[in-house]
Amino acid sequence: MSASAGSLAPGSGRRERFFTLPVLTLVALSFILGMSEFIIVGILPDIAHGLSVSEVSVGNLVSLFAFVYAPATPLGSALSCRFPRFATHLALALVFLAGNIMCAFAVSFAMLVASRVVIALVSGTLVALSMTYAPDVTSERYRTMFISWVFSGFSIASVLGVPVGTWVANTFGWRWSFHLIDLLTVAVIVLMLVALPRNSHTMRIGFLAQFRLFFDRRIQLGVLDVVFGAAASYVFYTYLTPIMRDEIHMPEHLLSFGLVVFGVACLWSNLYSGRLASRGRGIEPLTHIRPVYALQTMVLCSLALTGIAPWYGAVALVVLGMLMYLQNASSQVLYMDVASSAHPGSLNLASSLNSMSFNTGIALGSAAGGLVNDRAGLLWLGPAGAVFALLAVGTATMLKRQLDAGNDRRAAAEPL
Repeated sequence: MSASAGSLAPGSGRRERFFTLPVLTLVALSFILGMSEFIIVGILPDIAHGLSVSEVSVGNLVSLFAFVYAPATPLGSALSCRFPRFATHLALALVFLAGNIMCAFAVSFAMLVASRVVIALVSGTLVALSMTYAPDVTSERYRTMFISWVFSGFSIASVLGVPVGTWVANTFGWRWSFHLIDLLTVAVIVLMLVALPRNSHTMRIGFLAQFRLFFDRRIQLGVLDVVFGAAASYVFYTYLTPIMRDEIHMPEHLLSFGLVVFGVACLWSNLYSGRLASRGRGIEPLTHIRPVYALQTMVLCSLALTGIAPWYGAVALVVLGMLMYLQNASSQVLYMDVASSAHPGSLNLASSLNSMSFNTGIALGSAAGGLVNDRAGLLWLGPAGAVFALLAVGTATMLKRQLDAGNDRRAAAEPL
């Protein structure tokens, strides 16, 4: 561990620090990425009114973002291992800034779409590169904590960024939400220049050779598990503001408060995911998420009761927020541990798989949500999401069988 991570000589008697400036910088970067990605959810009606398009059209920006994000993330991460890490990280952050400036000045829906594509092309690789700093800015003891806090930047964006952005949009207009993101991005770029280490861990391995990682059965099941888990959540999350407004009947002036409450639940989910991920190595932590998916299935099905009891819908949304990200750190541990042991040349690519998988799930879930909302209405979003949660249960069960088979092989190989 580097000195910047607060490492100490054994026996020094001083406590090792986790929240150093480099760690806080990487969490702040995730916060900005999350705010930029999720702000559409909070200001969806404002954009629809401002650009004279339907709410479903604006909601489709969420799925479009994810459709671009998902393939761009592994491709960008595989390419990034050939270049100096810090320079690549900084360059991508500048592209991200340019995309958000385009959003703020979009004069048509087509220009807004193009701006979101630019942001989606670089966001996933920015997250993946952040993960590669783990051995340089913290210790092995804090590995899962680092993973959960980097991902928690997105949840903090839900707690603070999206509600603040929604308030800014309601007060000054939706374009000012993107102006705020621009200012915060400039501040994070300054922090990157000051705090992040300049050393690189470039791998001399062919571009295509890295993708052998995808032929590993453990990776395939891990990716599918995250895809289904994320899709289950984003069927309803894409339309969270309309659900609160039209089904729970939350007054317009309380919508920002509702988003804060949901964001707090999501933040708890991300932070607690680090504790769940510490229960084993490799694929084992993700197998422990099976009961979470089962509970998510039941709560999503019951979301249809919102039409009868709006108060129940409010409670169910909070519970779903608490379940939403519990898989994050466990899946990241699976990808990184499997790559470290079996595919060391693909570590950069492996670090991108959680973002890729989750955004594939976002694309799938939000597209399904748009279809269900258009044809059946908001009340059916929960049951539709439950189908994906049930698929996640099945995939986690297959992972458990992989774990049991591996344990049996090791036991058979041990001398009597």
